[in-house]
Amino acid sequence: MSIQTRVLGAPVRDIGAVVLSVTLLGVGLAGAGQAQPVTAAVGPSPYVIVLGIAQDGGYPQAGCRKECCKRAWADASRHRGVASLAIVDPGSHQRWLIDATPDFRTQLRALDEIAPVNSSPGLDGILLTHGHIGHYTGLMQLGREVMGAKGVPVYAMPRMRKFLETSGPWDQLGKLENIVLRPLEPGKPVQLNGQLSVTPLPVPHRDEYTETVGFVIRGPAHSVLYLPDIDKWDKWSTPLAEALSSVDVAYLDGTFYDDGEIPGRNMAEIPHPFMVETLALLASLPPEQRRKVRFIHLNHTNPALDAASDASHRITLAGSSVAAQGERFGL
Repeated sequence: MSIQTRVLGAPVRDIGAVVLSVTLLGVGLAGAGQAQPVTAAVGPSPYVIVLGIAQDGGYPQAGCRKECCKRAWADASRHRGVASLAIVDPGSHQRWLIDATPDFRTQLRALDEIAPVNSSPGLDGILLTHGHIGHYTGLMQLGREVMGAKGVPVYAMPRMRKFLETSGPWDQLGKLENIVLRPLEPGKPVQLNGQLSVTPLPVPHRDEYTETVGFVIRGPAHSVLYLPDIDKWDKWSTPLAEALSSVDVAYLDGTFYDDGEIPGRNMAEIPHPFMVETLALLASLPPEQRRKVRFIHLNHTNPALDAASDASHRITLAGSSVAAQGERFGL
């Protein structure tokens, strides 16, 4: 099934044809070089919305003076937040985050503008994929130095839970009851409410401190795979084609476009499936399966951050796309 989004309830199949009408905090959710997302419509149906598409350091990245970041430093509309999804149920006024990124502050503000609630932080839960800095360090904003939140549910796998319970300063969040840790188990669905569930899928990654999972999010009509980090597809026990066949949209690890992207570094030490590898793996699949793929978690060096690049054109020709910050998909 192809990606569908909605503007004020009307189905729109071509995300690139939709003009974003809302700018948040001086920086649009979408910017130059990316397909324009849609604003979330008020309505009863739940949806996911992309709050960021960049790797853990965001885009542009701290300390980067290279060509890949120069235009973004000069043009704030090119900035991209760290990869994160929000799950929103307008009917029940509930909201969940997948991962608490270093951009938690602005992403929560963006979510407040799109799907406002009366309480703060107004989160019915945060679901963590793993213990790398782009995926959990935003939890610090819930502590007494900032929000002083009360009892925000944080869903985590066993090693991730133990890490947060035993490692400072994160253990303080539990001791002060800013957060309440909730268990995740491999392959076991967590029922968020009467019509939404999330299932953690363990994947191979650099698990120095915690295990790593992706999530399948299921709603009343559609489902989404969110898998921002994995080492290589052939290390996963689930064939990628099989994973795609069971969902309507898949946000997949697009950290690097190709080998050699970071000169002077051995990229085997930071394994991710190169986009060109993923596209080659998808090439034999029917067009409707390839259209499901939305690359996310792009490193600042990834040329696909620029929609005018050859890399972006190749992704489009292959029938897939790069996720747009602010895009929404109905569940």
